[in-house]
Amino acid sequence: MATSDEAANASLQSGGGSVPAQRTVKALSSTSLAYLKRLFESHATPEGKWTSDQVRVFSQKTQGNATMAAASDELLNVPDVDLNAFLAYMTSSKSDAILPIKNEDFSWPLASYYISSSHNTYLTGNQLSSDSTTGAYTNVLLRGCRCVEIDVWDGDESDAETSSSESETSDDEAAAKKAARKKQKKENKDKAKSSWGDQLKNKMEKINISKKIEKMEEKATEKVAELEEAVSRKSDSPSTAEPRVLHGHTLTKDVSFRDVCVAIRESAFVVSEMPLIVSLEVHCSPKQQIAMVDIMKEVWDGLLVTSPESDIEALPSPHDLRRKILIKTKHVPAGTPLDKVDTIRSEQVVPTGAQSKPAKTIQELARLAVYTQGVTFKNWTQPEATMPTHMFSISEKKFIEYHEKQWEALFNHNKRYFLRAYPAGFRIGSSNLNPSIFWGGGAQIIALNWQETDEGMMLNEGMFVGTSGYVLKPEGYRPALTSKENDASKSTTITRTPVSLAFTFFSAQNIPLPPSEKSAKGFKPYVKVELHVEGSKNSYAESDGYVHGSEYKVRTKTYKGCDVDLGAEKLEFKGVPGVVEELTFVRFTIRDDEIGRDELAAWACVRLDRLGQGYRFVHLRNTKGAATDGALLVKIERLV
Repeated sequence: MATSDEAANASLQSGGGSVPAQRTVKALSSTSLAYLKRLFESHATPEGKWTSDQVRVFSQKTQGNATMAAASDELLNVPDVDLNAFLAYMTSSKSDAILPIKNEDFSWPLASYYISSSHNTYLTGNQLSSDSTTGAYTNVLLRGCRCVEIDVWDGDESDAETSSSESETSDDEAAAKKAARKKQKKENKDKAKSSWGDQLKNKMEKINISKKIEKMEEKATEKVAELEEAVSRKSDSPSTAEPRVLHGHTLTKDVSFRDVCVAIRESAFVVSEMPLIVSLEVHCSPKQQIAMVDIMKEVWDGLLVTSPESDIEALPSPHDLRRKILIKTKHVPAGTPLDKVDTIRSEQVVPTGAQSKPAKTIQELARLAVYTQGVTFKNWTQPEATMPTHMFSISEKKFIEYHEKQWEALFNHNKRYFLRAYPAGFRIGSSNLNPSIFWGGGAQIIALNWQETDEGMMLNEGMFVGTSGYVLKPEGYRPALTSKENDASKSTTITRTPVSLAFTFFSAQNIPLPPSEKSAKGFKPYVKVELHVEGSKNSYAESDGYVHGSEYKVRTKTYKGCDVDLGAEKLEFKGVPGVVEELTFVRFTIRDDEIGRDELAAWACVRLDRLGQGYRFVHLRNTKGAATDGALLVKIERLV
């Protein structure tokens, strides 16, 4: 079970879903206090109090609360409010810019939800040379992730054979041999890693990304050929080797599949009871797949869904699958001989000319994919495309192609059935795609690299913060009915409205310094506000995977220090058309104004339908995604 310290540390990181979204202000800076006192006194009676009528006007008109009950509750339910009561309210969670979730509905079929999802979950860093750890699973699960990925390969048979032979020698001899082998293996790996690192660095300085990967692939051919032989090796004799987890054909360190399963079991339902999807990419021999099945059934006993309760006519709801683990792996029709099974489609960055022989998925493993059966995408009308349990997995680049050229087919499919999108192969540094356009296209599972805190993860935080990791898709993005009856004839319109917003910035306090800045004296912050609107069919830039809308970016003047008087500077977005509020995000970033690239210091991201009005604190996270004491005091207005 995850320790309390692990849970507390993970809850401070971004990702969404791990802790309540609303936060408090521990202490007010002198500037923030001065603005709040001025606000209170501008409406106070000569006795220095707010009457119940003033409380009602402030709560309903200024702060956007709907009822008198809400007003009296939020201002401590007293007839006359003094300055101390007002300050207590303003520093409480009631004044957070992020509104709480109202009523989460988990009664719809699984595919009617956006699901907080991770890519290559086992990695701690880049896609080529970082370590694989069980702690990576613990971390993302405690941060609210509800779909994790495991790449599984055959265990190291040589280690198993060595262990057997060592039992026949003395303990000292065995220890000496083991130490020598470990040293040699480390030297070989360090040598290869250094060589690859030098080559990659040189190429990155001289050529573009596609050329860089091509050259790296050519140099890796010989090494990968050796790995292929090891992976495909089969032994008729019993073996104690168990499957392992790593990013194939790279220098990433492996970790035991069993240990990964244990880590998942211990943290799967600590912060959310909603079902956990485990996406398996299998590169194992049939014998090792049997070992996988045995391990999962043993370690996840009582949690693993192994068979449907009845014939599957429609997907069950998240509520029906509380505290259950769902396996996603290759779909194999019952009775298919092993030699006729379609090979799985690899999602790895694999060197050219050195493709591994794809594994055949055996029936024993395929049967565990009850509600999430992986099907290779061919077209939108293939026979499996109407199978309730199927899941297409599509690369970032292909998704964008379908988004631009086959929009209607893509969108209508995703109303009822699962689609998973994963990052392009060129993202070897573990950067993330922008999930907005994928959510806008109806995809439920957008696999992100949680070890990187970039724009993609910031938007993921905005989508899922304070939730259970499952967010019901807006009307028009899901079937019209929750029941199993056919509702294809019932059209549901997507509600789009024009939006105008104004932000008046009063103060910034406790801004975390950017990583390269050592002192507040040299820190010159400014606030940038971006409105990320659901991407239209033609607004995606394939060069970097981001939706660009320069008209939706505004910034303040430049200031100095970590505690700043922002002078009531006002920024506006006027008449932004066609907005789906549940898929639109307001992103605040604080950057250091310097020559060249302005370094990020802090950020916050809020989904538009959860953006509070009136005088609010925007709580800031640092560049690693961790919560800080930093906050912006701002007035947020919806303009008519």
